[in-house]
Order: sequence, then C-alpha cells, then structure tokens
Amino acid sequence: MREEKPATTQTIDVMCPCCGAQLEVDAELRKVIAHEPPPKAKPERDLDHVAQLLEKEAARRETLFKQGAEDEKIKSQLLERKFAEALKKTKDQPVTPALRDIDLD
Repeated sequence: MREEKPATTQTIDVMCPCCGAQLEVDAELRKVIAHEPPPKAKPERDLDHVAQLLEKEAARRETLFKQGAEDEKIKSQLLERKFAEALKKTKDQPVTPALRDIDLD
C-alpha cells in the first residue's frame, strides 16, 4: 500500500489586478487551485440624469399625442378631399357594366 503524505502544500491568496477576483495559488505547483469571482459592481445611478431622461421621454410622448390628436381632427376633411378628387377623376368616364366571367365566353 501506498502511504499518503499529509498536505503541507502552501497556498497563496492573490487578488487579480484585472478583474479583482480572489485566486488561491499553489506555491509548489505555481498554479491556480481555487477561484472566487469578483463581487459585481453596481453601476452608479445619477438620479439627476435619470430624471432628465424621464422628462425628455415625457415631452416626446406629449408631442406624439398632440400630433395624433391633430391628425384625428383633420381626418374627416382629408377623407372628403380624397373622395372629391376620386369623384372628379371618374366623373367624365362613361359608366360601363362590369365584365363577368360568363361574358368572356
């Protein structure tokens, strides 16, 4: 049987300079044996900036609403003009009965 030697290996705790992760390195093997990811950094939120964004968005929505309301007000006038224009174009054309499939035989 093979005897196991007690673990007398030395480990070194190191912080990664790039990402801030905690690394446990085996001194003898010079390899990482454990890795603890860095704590997630919460983005700093500037409330003034967020408030400005909300105001801009509210102004944009208000503008779109006013434009839509204005379009609805003139919608009937627009439809009347389109109808009058179409009537004017077809007024001089002679009225002919529509061709049916049976008439083509």
